[in-house]
Amino acid sequence: MIRGIDVSAYQSSFDTDGLSFVIVKATEGRSYINPRQTAQAKQARDAGCVVGFYHFLWPGNIKAQAAYFVEKCASQGSDLLAADWEWTGDNTRASNAEKDAFIKEVKRLRPTHRVLLYCNRDFWLNHDDTSYAGDGLWIADYTSAGRPRIKADWKIHQYTDDPIDKNLGDFSSEAALRSWARKA
Repeated sequence: MIRGIDVSAYQSSFDTDGLSFVIVKATEGRSYINPRQTAQAKQARDAGCVVGFYHFLWPGNIKAQAAYFVEKCASQGSDLLAADWEWTGDNTRASNAEKDAFIKEVKRLRPTHRVLLYCNRDFWLNHDDTSYAGDGLWIADYTSAGRPRIKADWKIHQYTDDPIDKNLGDFSSEAALRSWARKA
């Protein structure tokens, strides 16, 4: 297992010591862009980390959201891309079909990138009815690191948000993650 974190605009800087990957919030809906994403990605790249970006998914306008995400995120080469599927601030959520359509559209728009699904255990067990996670599942379950309480295969496990969102990648090494991310 390898260590990583995910960050949003709330983290102006972060410690990369011992990390193999950093996933940065890029966009939300069709109107929000993380103003710190470029600097956050640079900090992670300068530390030698694999970089990823995620989009906080809202219901509706799925193709437009996918286009907005890939146009506005600061991704390069073989950076990871992810859909963040959870409750919105309005207590709404994208449907399962919308989640699937978003991932498929991002994969169509950026065929050289790995596209993951981020969701929590409740969404995976109680809202997902297709088990479609694109190229891999990034599961949030605040339990023992590396042991989320699901039966599905997963690539990344977010196991705590205290004091920052910490993750473990189910890869033997950072080199293995880089190789997988290159989607050869």
